[in-house]
Amino acid sequence: MKFSALGQNLSGGSGIESLMDDLGKALSGVGPAPLMLGGGNPAHIPEMEAVWKSRMEQITADPAVLRRTLSIYDPPRGNAGVLKALADLLRKEFGWPVGPENIAVTPGGQTAFYFLFNLFGGRRADGTPGRILFPLMPEYIGYANQALEPGMFTGVQPGISHTGPHRFKYHVDFKNLSPGSDVAAMCVSRPTNPSGNLISDAELRHLADIAAQRDIPLIIDNAYGWPFPGIVFGEAKPLWTGQTVHVMSLSKFGLPGTRTAFVVAPPEVAAAVSSMMAVTGLANGNFGQAIAGPLIASGEIVRLSREIIRPFYLRKRDAALEAIAEFFPADAPYALHESEGALFLWLWLDGAKKTSRELYEILKKRGVLIVPGDYFFFGLPDEGWRHRRECLRISFAMSDADVRAGLKIIGEEVARAF
Repeated sequence: MKFSALGQNLSGGSGIESLMDDLGKALSGVGPAPLMLGGGNPAHIPEMEAVWKSRMEQITADPAVLRRTLSIYDPPRGNAGVLKALADLLRKEFGWPVGPENIAVTPGGQTAFYFLFNLFGGRRADGTPGRILFPLMPEYIGYANQALEPGMFTGVQPGISHTGPHRFKYHVDFKNLSPGSDVAAMCVSRPTNPSGNLISDAELRHLADIAAQRDIPLIIDNAYGWPFPGIVFGEAKPLWTGQTVHVMSLSKFGLPGTRTAFVVAPPEVAAAVSSMMAVTGLANGNFGQAIAGPLIASGEIVRLSREIIRPFYLRKRDAALEAIAEFFPADAPYALHESEGALFLWLWLDGAKKTSRELYEILKKRGVLIVPGDYFFFGLPDEGWRHRRECLRISFAMSDADVRAGLKIIGEEVARAF
């Protein structure tokens, strides 16, 4: 049997597939790497698991609610009550002028971006190409293979500033950011997976101004941001304009297994996503909406994010940084990106003798899984840029003991890398 060009693209392997395969094997106990510092799985927070238990008991205790959750299709756009509750929450928290017509549910953020990238990118009605521009690389590994047409993604190298001993930060390089007529949309994650970078309010506003001037959408991935799960360690204000498209997910709120995300956008974009959902999946799963719906309606989802989830990950971030200070050689030319949000530390080994993929294989053999950084630099034309092969993504979401043990081994390999 012969696959189509599209079939070959979707089935030929990818960084995100390798990552999820390693993650699944490690967590199931059959893989070689029990110290899982590579995946994006959120931590198991006892206070949040108590919330899930309570919500499950409430759902199963009411036969009508249980039947509605398990045995009835929702509309392709999502549960009407949940859409209204989220619109009300966004108006209350941020003052955004949105209603249910601005929102569509998708089975996870990955699906949302697959819809959005191919809604705007690719060959347009007049035959000209439309590209998706990532203004600040590196970006999320899961975007890389989602284009239905080759050459659809393009990116811009970041500006880099050294912010202190063993510390650095990426910035949007606006001098080299000049979207042409072929750019159909721009996309950023905030905070950024993999680097933990938090695009500043000024940078975000500048990007929004460019999007308005070009009459293209600015897609903002809020997987780790406000209003939930709120894993933000720096200062950041959410932004809404006539050009912004936000994607919010329940995964890092602690419900990755429910595969539930929300696209918040101009009405015509939300309607298009709903239509794409109907064609590809008929309807969304009800379970994530059933669990989180009352938490959204009451505003409890914001309180839990601010009072439980954010402090939990901030403590874990600080513990990981303390372990690095303890285990990494002080005289090695390593640098960590300023950790301003999300679940990861982004390690730059400037001038290392081994590439990030070589270090990945070495660490995997020693029982530690990380993610090599070159996967996150897709869409860049300059294959010779050394920096893209010198970075590693390290998760601090696992147990403190596993994170410390993994960082100790990584520190030993950092000492050998130069």
